[in-house]
Amino acid sequence: MSSRYLIVIDMQNDFVDGALGTPEAQAIARALVEAVSSFDGEIIFTLDTHGENYLDTQEGKHLPVPHCIKGTQGWELIPALAELQRERQARVFEKPTFGSTELAHYLVACNDEEPIESIELVGVCTDICVVSNALLIKAALPEVAVKVDPALCAGVTPEAHEAALATMASCQIEMA
Repeated sequence: MSSRYLIVIDMQNDFVDGALGTPEAQAIARALVEAVSSFDGEIIFTLDTHGENYLDTQEGKHLPVPHCIKGTQGWELIPALAELQRERQARVFEKPTFGSTELAHYLVACNDEEPIESIELVGVCTDICVVSNALLIKAALPEVAVKVDPALCAGVTPEAHEAALATMASCQIEMA
């Protein structure tokens, strides 16, 4: 097992060019795929995962846009990343909300087996799911270097992206 981890947050069709897609997410896709394909370490993907009852959930009432409904095309990783996930047999964590406590627990267990050198996060949305996972991981592993690559993340808006980066930097999350 590697001591370097790359966590790809929610690079799903609905967040790139689907229901909640943005030009910023589309703009980072090619470089992000290149970074994943050349990464020497363990790659992990997260999938925002909702059910058909999404609009009845607390999140659905605040963001009434059905997205990432399990089993739909919008829920799937963008094609180039889906291919890399299969090729590398990379672990996938489905998460029903912004951050994945299951992912944080997994990384703690990995660190207990072999000290983790670094954890880098990339993906979308910087100001929602990237920041949530970065803060969960940093709280669970305060002595591990947790990094975010701003060039490989996209927020809901450019301003929200910058604000999330500032929040993470103030919490000792490094910018890659």
